[in-house]
Amino acid sequence: MTSIDEDGAVAAALTPAHEPAAHFSKPYIRYAIGMLTTVYAVNLIDRQILSILMQPIKQEMQLSDTALGFLSGIAFALFYATLGIPIARLADKRSRVNIISISVALWSFMTALCGLAQNFWQLLASRILVGVGEAGSGPSSHSLIADYVPLETRSSALAIYSLGIPIGIMIGFSVGGWLEQLYGWRVAFMAVGVPGLLLAVIVRLTLREPPRGHADGVAQADKAEQPPLREVASTMWKRKSFRHLVTAIGIQAIAGYGVLIWVPSFLHRSYHMTSGEVGTALAFILGIGGVIGTAAGGYLADHLAKRNVRWQLWIPALGGVIAVPFSFGIYLSGTSFETLAWFAIPIIFANLYHGPVFAMAQALAPLKMRAMAAAILLFMSSFVGMGIGPQLVGILSDLLHPLYGADSLRYALLCVSMAHIWSAAHFWLASKTLPEDLAIAQ
Repeated sequence: MTSIDEDGAVAAALTPAHEPAAHFSKPYIRYAIGMLTTVYAVNLIDRQILSILMQPIKQEMQLSDTALGFLSGIAFALFYATLGIPIARLADKRSRVNIISISVALWSFMTALCGLAQNFWQLLASRILVGVGEAGSGPSSHSLIADYVPLETRSSALAIYSLGIPIGIMIGFSVGGWLEQLYGWRVAFMAVGVPGLLLAVIVRLTLREPPRGHADGVAQADKAEQPPLREVASTMWKRKSFRHLVTAIGIQAIAGYGVLIWVPSFLHRSYHMTSGEVGTALAFILGIGGVIGTAAGGYLADHLAKRNVRWQLWIPALGGVIAVPFSFGIYLSGTSFETLAWFAIPIIFANLYHGPVFAMAQALAPLKMRAMAAAILLFMSSFVGMGIGPQLVGILSDLLHPLYGADSLRYALLCVSMAHIWSAAHFWLASKTLPEDLAIAQ
């Protein structure tokens, strides 16, 4: 974690705008990034716990896979993605710490409330409001980290922050799986939602705002006028590498979210594993593999980019291409052991992109547009990936059910996994103009 500490002491303004700036120590920067990583992990726990609970919910409420795909995909992603833009706009102007704190409190409360749902529509409404809450966290966190950490080590810092994804998945699957098996899916929702309310208070009381642009040596950035939304869109659209970057992340997320949401149900149906067994297995494989891949991606990108900055995007492209062939072993195996064994390696490569992709989004954006740049990237990941991925898998599974019965889900997942190849092509195209676009942004 020490890689994020070079040039580490940054000046920061306390949340109220009139209070004087404070010089933060290296330990405080570590704490701040650690706290934001914790927030991200809780975000993923509350977001992804539905995937481990879908099979018992399907059985109790008698839902089709298409309905489950809507519940876990479009219903959440529509509000998460669209509200991310205006909230990011606010984060480029107001207190990012306050926005994160309020967001954590809202999504945690609504996750707990999911446990009280008596029908599909009540569960749908609760999940929509979880998406509303989670929309405020990501762009604000990315913007804060960009102001804590200089460009030279920003991929590593954002990779550390992105460890919240595999950590959250690990906890969500393991805890959610066993809670469901022992106490039912309603208790699982409540148990993971309530602790987030305390985290919201800790965030508000202990995190402070660094001045915008301080890590880039532009301490007066907070005084600048916020550009109109049309100017933000025009500026970012003109950067060809950013256009391909957001396209790539959206396509990759179709495969990522499609698999993440539906793999537990696939293991339930094809191999008759219990919720506890599924949760434990996926927590270990997705969690450990995700941590290794995410950390390695940030380190490799920062290290290799010293020779050629294009490595920041070649790393994600290579990761996706390498991961694809393993999909055939995962979904065409005959036993649960073989399936889970095939899963272990591609998870590492599929997670290489987190640090470098989000670091380049911040580097390509002007200072007053950084939260918006993150929001655009997260919009594509969420609206396209989370919205289309789970829904597409659900529809394909229902269409293939007359031919393959309970195994229809395995073939739907195999088809959707091929999206990694398309995504890799756009990462490569983005790398071609990256040096020129970064020069313009400086």
